[in-house]
Amino acid sequence: MNGLRTMALMVTLTLMLVFIGGFLGGKTGMTFALVMAFGINFITYWFSDKIVLKMYRAKLVNESEAPELYSMVRRLAQKAELPMPKVYMMEQDQPNAFATGRNPEHGVVAVTTGIMRILSREELEGVIAHELAHIKHRDILVSTVAAAIAGSISYLAQMAQWAMIFGGRSSDDERGGNPIAALVMMIVGPIAAMLVQMAISRSREYGADAGGASIAGNPMHLANALKKLHMASQRIPMHANPATSHMFIVNPLTGGGILKLFSTHPPMEERIARLESMRSGS
Repeated sequence: MNGLRTMALMVTLTLMLVFIGGFLGGKTGMTFALVMAFGINFITYWFSDKIVLKMYRAKLVNESEAPELYSMVRRLAQKAELPMPKVYMMEQDQPNAFATGRNPEHGVVAVTTGIMRILSREELEGVIAHELAHIKHRDILVSTVAAAIAGSISYLAQMAQWAMIFGGRSSDDERGGNPIAALVMMIVGPIAAMLVQMAISRSREYGADAGGASIAGNPMHLANALKKLHMASQRIPMHANPATSHMFIVNPLTGGGILKLFSTHPPMEERIARLESMRSGS
């Protein structure tokens, strides 16, 4: 059911991109949007993992460099019936982690140096299991494509805005609606795309929490880790790209008030409550 919901949300995002392209630019705009969607999917499928790892200057580590972490990932990957993912380390004080890779055969688990300092072994196992669940569910590719398409919708809206400022479309182009409707579309389109992206990211996080608890064998390992990570993320800043913030186990960008409504992560209290209910069996 969760997979069908995510697929429906992805289709909605893609159709939104094409619809907005057609609304703002007629057949030309629709064609441009389709080409953009194809390019996004191609680049995302083949290069998204390399891009994000380079963005955070993550370094590949082997068993001799990080024996405890490496053996933990290998043991949990075997338990999850996954190929051994590559293990990366990021020199970041904020305790955090993410997974990437287009499929389980190309999976990557990346952790910060900060997370290695504050979590117990059991808590770190809960985090690693969460990231392996993302790999097993193929969440990373879905979330990255969603972020890219949402970004493209915003880009189309910006292009339309500049086109209106500098004269709009030529008279021989197809109808594109009145200027007020186009203005509404430019405002509402990116917001709607962001909301769909948030729905995808939040749905995937709940699924990875449940899957990680199953892999680790004790949901409280992850619940206790999330409590520590959430508190630390409020105190220790991290220079993270907002386009990739949804990939981390906890949001690396601090913000309260109304910003919480637009977070790509579910409320931490709800995540922890769900894990605790798994322990109690309710």
